[in-house]
Amino acid sequence: MANTSDCPDTRVNTVAISSSRVRLAACALLAAACTTASQANPPSAASAAATPSGGLTADQDRTRLMKLLGMESMRRGAAGSDTASPYYANYHEEKANPYPTLPDPLLTQARERVTTPEQWWSVRRPEIVELMDREVYGRVPKDVPAVTWQVKSTTDTMFGEVPVIRKDLVGRADNSAYPALTVEILASVTTPKNARGKVPVMLIFSGGGFGAPTAASGGTTTPAACTPPPNPNAPAGRAGGAVGGRTGAPPAGAAGAGGRAGGPPAAGAAGGRAGGPPGGGRGGQQGPSWQAQALSRGWGFASLNTGSVQRDNGCGLTAGIIGLANKGQPRAVDGWGVLRAWAWGASRVLDYFETDPNVDAKRVGLEGHSRWGKATIVAMAYDPRFSIAYVSSSGAGGAKLNRRNWGELVENVAATSEYHWMAGNYMKYAGPLTWDDMPVDAHELIAMAAPRPVFISGGATQGDGWVDAKGMFMAAAGAQPVYALLGRKTMGTDVFPPIEKGLMDGDIAFRQHAGGHTDQPNWTTFLAFADRYWK
Repeated sequence: MANTSDCPDTRVNTVAISSSRVRLAACALLAAACTTASQANPPSAASAAATPSGGLTADQDRTRLMKLLGMESMRRGAAGSDTASPYYANYHEEKANPYPTLPDPLLTQARERVTTPEQWWSVRRPEIVELMDREVYGRVPKDVPAVTWQVKSTTDTMFGEVPVIRKDLVGRADNSAYPALTVEILASVTTPKNARGKVPVMLIFSGGGFGAPTAASGGTTTPAACTPPPNPNAPAGRAGGAVGGRTGAPPAGAAGAGGRAGGPPAAGAAGGRAGGPPGGGRGGQQGPSWQAQALSRGWGFASLNTGSVQRDNGCGLTAGIIGLANKGQPRAVDGWGVLRAWAWGASRVLDYFETDPNVDAKRVGLEGHSRWGKATIVAMAYDPRFSIAYVSSSGAGGAKLNRRNWGELVENVAATSEYHWMAGNYMKYAGPLTWDDMPVDAHELIAMAAPRPVFISGGATQGDGWVDAKGMFMAAAGAQPVYALLGRKTMGTDVFPPIEKGLMDGDIAFRQHAGGHTDQPNWTTFLAFADRYWK
């Protein structure tokens, strides 16, 4: 039988586990994580009959991963709206920090202090990347199919009073190694028509992708019976499963003015998304839209339809780019999840921008809200070509500390309706391991983006409490030592600021607005922040 002394020491701050039984389970799970798991067997005839593509339902796939990890059960996540539930989400600061000590981003696994930028780039950052790959977001295969871009249409039009050129794009992934699946990435880019040269562009994550993959959506030519599972923690007024946006939320009725109570709009809706006309954006904008504000600066804007890269559900993991790369087979426990796939898709759009004569590919920023906020910080962390990021209400799995007991928890993200965002290994920390057993946390994800500028945003607790604005601030504060080491200016404090007081002077910036679950109130603040870098 294994001994905990035989386990690889992947922790930066080691915490003793009192129960020997949990010690043995922890060792077994860590050992499993260190060895790339073999692909699971194809689904049985019975499950194949239930799904025409021969794939697994989300619940079946999650159960498969749990078996690979040796897990028999998992802790329940927080309830989003049932205030009488014993599992109702915590919104009290005195209970929010059961594990106050974070992994040290400047202490190597050999327990050596990082004191130079060279050590960061050659030793510590690669260690953090490996742990994020293995334990949190999953590994992108080395042989992901190449993408060939085509400009489907070019339109001279007007955005308000500004003449613009809009290009609708399709990126086709090479499926010659597995013709059963087709992946066509949908995106669009709009630039000022009268620009005298290449312009900066803000790329937002948006679009559909919450139901079954279809040829029309660009997901796959092999449709699957893929209905998102019901979400018992979804609050009143929000759809369950992947459609409604999140597994739980702040108290009922707290969606907030300008928020999206029913989840993101479908592709083609107003707001400048791929497949539809540009519009006012998300969440009841007052005054000029963020797109209009960008154009007034001489910048462009673009959107990526994330559903065309990878569907937002577990039963779609054998389709989309993950399915194509895996030749239709289920992923391993350290295989990439949907957030990495969306981030990969953004990088492929950036590949196209490097060929577009109207786009300054060295000044491309990212923005995403909610689940797309998670994808934004992941993409910013992994692709150093992105210039700047606006990370809105990303919450658990994004810029929020996993060690925080506030709103959405690790257990929620590991549930059937969200587990697909992450690597299978992430589920270990929802039982029997604890959040504190994670070898990395969100502050190190932000630090991976250093020294580039990152703006972290969230709304008021009454309306956006589920995403934990303070937990995201604490992660930003935890990344400050890395920014300082690399010669960049930080927020200058680790004290949570009053609502609507922005900490905007450094290369890490933070502001909590007074609205609900929406990115709109902080767009003007972010664009002013970006002015410093794109003038």
